Amino acid sequence: MLSIDVLDPPLEEPWIENRSVMDTGPEIDQFELLEEKINGLIDRVTALRKEKEELAEKAHIQEEKISDLTARMERWKEKRDRARQKIIALLEKIEQAGI
Repeated sequence: MLSIDVLDPPLEEPWIENRSVMDTGPEIDQFELLEEKINGLIDRVTALRKEKEELAEKAHIQEEKISDLTARMERWKEKRDRARQKIIALLEKIEQAGI
């Protein structure tokens, strides 16, 4: 027959029962260190997200500027082409007039 000790193990583990409050110091330090690192990471992620938003806004502004400058350049090209066509037409008139 089994003894009661085998069926009902002690509530505390034998290696824990002689442990003092001072023994938990390094564990608490490790948890505090882990907490500091996690808080640091959270702060860094928050800062990076803010920076990402700021950079996205700057990129959007630059894209608008590029679009505006591209449109302006196209208008200048069209004006240049019209001026070129007028010059060619005037040169042809001068040639036809025999001047």
